[in-house]
Amino acid sequence: MIEVKDIRKSYGQLEVLKGVTLSVNPGEVVSVVGASGAGKTTLLQIMGTLDQPDSGTVTYDGVDVTRMRGNELAHFRNTHIGFVFQAHQLLPEFSLIENVMMPALIGGQSTAEARRRAQELIEYLGLTGRAGHRPSELSGGEKQRAAVARALVNRPMVVLADEPSGSLDSHNRRELHELFFNLSREQHHTFVIVTHDDGLAEECDRVIHLADGQVTSITEKK
Repeated sequence: MIEVKDIRKSYGQLEVLKGVTLSVNPGEVVSVVGASGAGKTTLLQIMGTLDQPDSGTVTYDGVDVTRMRGNELAHFRNTHIGFVFQAHQLLPEFSLIENVMMPALIGGQSTAEARRRAQELIEYLGLTGRAGHRPSELSGGEKQRAAVARALVNRPMVVLADEPSGSLDSHNRRELHELFFNLSREQHHTFVIVTHDDGLAEECDRVIHLADGQVTSITEKK
């Protein structure tokens, strides 16, 4: 489904990615691990079209997104890719349900359809009683579940998550990890997760090990 081929990226004299090649299959939960500075976040940003590689390609079902620019790229990103970050990045002036609806509204859905889809996800994620609350009124775990709902509202091909549980306590961390795997099993969502959490990585279908800007090994779940 997603093919990353020979991706290279430098910032000035610093070569961050040195020819990364990997693939992600539909319904997989894939983790990307490695020491700080290995290039994990840069790789995720390029896969998510938030940054452009110096060379190489990223294709989604055969569509080369590295050739896209401007509105075409923004539309593809909004409709095909969901994001979950360590900091939930919910908009503080909007309620939980309004935050979840936002990508759908940006994508051109009607308010009624966006609200219906957002409510469906909020109920699935156990946040029904919090739909009208603003982010400041939510716990850390609730904020991250809301961020997952927002990432899923447009039914993306893949959700890219960068240290999604890094700021959570152990209880909320376990709940978030279980949520990812349940979404994969029950609704066939695809996840690529950058993480330092060994427990999460070990549960994933595949673990991609990155070091010094290169894939050093790929481990499959037994």
